[in-house]
Amino acid sequence: MAILIAAVCFLGLKEVLPKLIFAETKVPTKNVVVDSFLLESVAQQKEEVKKEPVVDTFFRKKIVFEKMDGIVYPPEEYEEYKGFQYLIPFFEKLYQLETKNDGDVRIAYFGDSMTDGDLIVQDFRYAMQAQFGGQGVGFVSITSESAKSRGSISHQFSDNWKTQSYLNVKRPLKPFGVNGHVFFANDTLSTTWVQYKAGYGKFTSQLNHPTLFYGKTKNEKAELVVKIGADTLYKKLNGEKTLNALPISNVNIKSFKASFKEADSIPIYGFNFDDGKGVHVDNFSNRGNSGLPISTFSTTMMRQFQERLDYDLIILHYGTNVLNYGTYNYDWYEKSMTKVVNHLKECFPGVTILVISSADKATKYELEMKTDSAVVPLTNAQRKYAVQAKAGYFNLYKAMGGEGSMALWAEEDPPLANKDYTHFNYKGAQKVAGLLYDQIQTGYAQYKRMRSTRIVVPKKTTTDSVQAKTQPIDEKP
Repeated sequence: MAILIAAVCFLGLKEVLPKLIFAETKVPTKNVVVDSFLLESVAQQKEEVKKEPVVDTFFRKKIVFEKMDGIVYPPEEYEEYKGFQYLIPFFEKLYQLETKNDGDVRIAYFGDSMTDGDLIVQDFRYAMQAQFGGQGVGFVSITSESAKSRGSISHQFSDNWKTQSYLNVKRPLKPFGVNGHVFFANDTLSTTWVQYKAGYGKFTSQLNHPTLFYGKTKNEKAELVVKIGADTLYKKLNGEKTLNALPISNVNIKSFKASFKEADSIPIYGFNFDDGKGVHVDNFSNRGNSGLPISTFSTTMMRQFQERLDYDLIILHYGTNVLNYGTYNYDWYEKSMTKVVNHLKECFPGVTILVISSADKATKYELEMKTDSAVVPLTNAQRKYAVQAKAGYFNLYKAMGGEGSMALWAEEDPPLANKDYTHFNYKGAQKVAGLLYDQIQTGYAQYKRMRSTRIVVPKKTTTDSVQAKTQPIDEKP
């Protein structure tokens, strides 16, 4: 009798049951955790879940750019928007580096679990350094959830570090570092330490000029004990400035272990490894990050990091953790991330921004793996905030093949994505890095062509005679 009643109930409800069955629940899934800022934003939005994706017609027109340094890119259809115009300062730095071996270029790559273990970033870094020069893995945090899976550097640390992360703390004891974390060696009973060993990549086979970054403190007893092979170095931690940099070695080394003695209350951020020339790419990945926690960056502290590291491009690669909440309306995310980009421009004066969209993600619909219905609405919101905030845009969803592409990548032989139909594997990450590199190279090549024939209008003379001239390729405006 119970079985009969259950069958009748099922038949009666069949017509109103959603077509999405065996779907991912709209809560964090395996390997996908979520930052507290995203949870709050979702809770605050009051609009009902839509049955169909929201169609945004606000920008259904060509994007026309304003001239910058005598150069203007052709208008772009909104659907094909890349925003190279807003990357001109970055392209100019690459040009000076390539043609005159002048200066260096630094990129901060902020991401979520897609870049965990330096995936995507390590191959993008390799491609940029192969073309423009530069050695070193860049900035590395004191601890990392993906340290064991990272091949570009071997990273070990003690388990007694006290950590605050911008994923779940709004008001840290000390300002967050550029990596979104601040670490404290507060254990007075056991030694707090961190150890690094160079990876095996062509451009990361040494620890280039290792330098510790730490914050301000009145602690005058703190000491750093560094073991390099058979040698032991003792260095005082004088935290007089908002941000302090302590060189560990003036030459490249293969490995070292740093122990912190009586260093309680001192904010520690991480070590930087670079040779001071060419291109350097820092990977600031955090599982569960939606990008919203970046809004907690202290402008004062970030400007100190900018003085030291001088970023030319910031890449924002998010989306994986924003797809799990049963909504197709991402207006709230678009508005919040527009503010994030504008905040970054305040924190890092002169920096250019590149937004990378969500990748495709497959969900089971009627027993078939298909593109999740939230993917396209989210990529539209990401494009919109890139346009509004005057940032570049890389549509990863479209670049990897668009609708149904994640299922294809996961079923390839050999596969390019994991069977969670969300994350790329090593080979897939290499391919994504190549797609990103190709788009940047396309914009850069176009920039060089326009630069060689750009029109520069000199300031008016006393006779008000103004004559335009063609700017030679080697001259700066």
